[in-house]
Amino acid sequence: QVQLVESGGGLVQAGGSLKLSCKTSARIFGIAIMGWYRQAPGKQRELVAEVSRLGSINYAEFAKGRFAIARDGAQNTVYLQMSSLKPEDTAVYYCNARLQDASAWGQGTQVTVSS
Repeated sequence: QVQLVESGGGLVQAGGSLKLSCKTSARIFGIAIMGWYRQAPGKQRELVAEVSRLGSINYAEFAKGRFAIARDGAQNTVYLQMSSLKPEDTAVYYCNARLQDASAWGQGTQVTVSS
């Protein structure tokens, strides 16, 4: 069973920064595409950013220039550094591990950006 343990959400003022973390097992981390998604109230879940095991990165348009995803192989952890946060970034952020024939989700962490 794939376990993804997220941390780092919270309340921040517009313009501020937050860093999310997602830790998993070494076995999963070594083979999965690791990503962050978000879901705002009343909206569909959407990709924020993802990084392959070889370091190839894909960002959603809204994330480019403000968010940075990184993976740390020593810690089996993927990070999402978010800067210049806006109220519209308010959502539950989910970590995702995408394997060849399966996908696993973390429990989600709330990010709230106040204006």
